[in-house]
Amino acid sequence: MMISCTNTGKRFNRDWIFRNFSYEFISGGHYSITGPNGSGKSTLLQIVAGAVVLSEGKIDYHTTKAGGPSGNKPLDPEQVYNCISIVAPYLDVIEEMTLTEFLEFHQIFKPLLPGLDVKAVISKISLQKAANKQIRYYSSGMKQRVKLAQAIFSDTPCLLLDEPCTNLDDTGIELYHQLIADYCRDRLVIVSSNDKQEYDFCSKILNMLDYK
Repeated sequence: MMISCTNTGKRFNRDWIFRNFSYEFISGGHYSITGPNGSGKSTLLQIVAGAVVLSEGKIDYHTTKAGGPSGNKPLDPEQVYNCISIVAPYLDVIEEMTLTEFLEFHQIFKPLLPGLDVKAVISKISLQKAANKQIRYYSSGMKQRVKLAQAIFSDTPCLLLDEPCTNLDDTGIELYHQLIADYCRDRLVIVSSNDKQEYDFCSKILNMLDYK
């Protein structure tokens, strides 16, 4: 998958959050978006996800195939959501469901990666003992593991991570890095964060202060 941003910008009322952002995000690349609070990191991620509308510029989505750019094909806008998974502090899980119910419900909309089922996913995030407990009774760290699981284990070529280690302890952070290493090697990953331990696997770092 390739996501092309061309002269993109976003403003709220008369205040521009960022402007003239042009960049190509390509499958297999791991990118970090950094910058101080209010610089537009999360806003850009939400725009890429299709959850927030641009104020100027455009974003194009393409499928990528072997053979270079000539094999790329425009992605139907209505299918973009099928290709993107996102983790963010402002996105909630359905707490009235048990973990098993939630993942079974989620995979109706976004199938799991090949070779995995709900039971295997629960095991990989070490929540087997809480599999049949309502998520409302989970700790904040357990809920964050659920968020990571629903995104990382979805069969999507693009993964958007907004402060992905929020509420995780050292063991949870170690799990996060293991999941990235095991399941995201060939996927397009974009991380919005100022915490280096959340994006230290990224080879390309963009600072939103460059787009003011």
